[in-house]
Amino acid sequence: MTDVAVAGGGLVGLAVAWRAARRGLSVTVVDDAPGAGASAAAAGMLAPVTEAGYGEEPLLRLGLASLQRWPSFAAELEAASGRPVGLRTVGTLVVGFDDDDVRELDALHAFQLELGLAAERLTPRAARRREPSLTPRVRGGLQVSGDHSVDGRAVHAALLAAAAAEGVELVRDRVAELVVDGGRAAGLRLAGGAAVPAGQVVLALGARSGQLPGVPPLPVRPVKGQILRLAGAEELLEGTVRALVRGRQVYLVPYGRDGLVVGATVEDRGFDPTVTAGGVHDLLHDAIDVVPGITELELVETLARWRPGTPDNAPLLGPASLPGLVLATGHHRNGVLLTPVTADAVADLLAGGPLPEVAAPFTADRFRRD
Repeated sequence: MTDVAVAGGGLVGLAVAWRAARRGLSVTVVDDAPGAGASAAAAGMLAPVTEAGYGEEPLLRLGLASLQRWPSFAAELEAASGRPVGLRTVGTLVVGFDDDDVRELDALHAFQLELGLAAERLTPRAARRREPSLTPRVRGGLQVSGDHSVDGRAVHAALLAAAAAEGVELVRDRVAELVVDGGRAAGLRLAGGAAVPAGQVVLALGARSGQLPGVPPLPVRPVKGQILRLAGAEELLEGTVRALVRGRQVYLVPYGRDGLVVGATVEDRGFDPTVTAGGVHDLLHDAIDVVPGITELELVETLARWRPGTPDNAPLLGPASLPGLVLATGHHRNGVLLTPVTADAVADLLAGGPLPEVAAPFTADRFRRD
């Protein structure tokens, strides 16, 4: 019997497994296609300040705590795996395309200052000095030097290698059911019928977390996102550019030698896997309006995946109502950002410690009705 069985081999599941194994626990991860879910579509933004939203201050604190961990987490992961993860620490530039967009930008800046967050308002000329590829039509900008990015797919590949080096067993099969015995989680049953007995089970199945038979009801739903990957963007952008274009949001995230991610739609369409002409059109149209040089790039991939959404857009972390079951899901748009803090918090819990204070507001208890 393994100490811990992890259902899900995406970024969060693998990071939890790696950190738990480093704490001396035996760990088995079960996933028929590790990294093929939301992790495959993640742009890799580490942007809690840019993403700051009204009424989401606890999530902001969690995001800032995770962002602070990212440099050491990346260095440890690269050392353990021998693979680069593409951490970029050049900041994020947010721009507005028309007057209404700039007014929204000003409101975001005022909110950031109210919370004591570091952000610098830029004139259009100053924004273009930061990123010369921007269109002259941009009406203003906001520089957030502390918001960074990482290559999500490179991180996943590194986690696979690091987890294996730490002794984590990967079972490439579909999780069919949570095994419950004596009123507690006791392992995972595979699609082929075999079982993985475990002392504790971590649920990290992303948008499908609430659908696994045997799991108590969870308020996790799929939120579809379409993204594009382009090639030939070497030196086009120094860092991440997020833009408001006639009220719509688009982001452009450079990665690797010459890659660029453009995203992302936000759609409540269940588990619809379709990449639509309208989705591709809107993303490209808005991205080209902001950075016209994109027209010369090669479109190498279009992809639709599902973020794990919750009613308050925040994750589900820590013990579930069923003893022996630990939650690491519901990260919505912040899966990459929150990977280090989630992994450490859940690993601490698995090793017998308390759930860290920064993660305490995100247990499933907040959705229970008295």
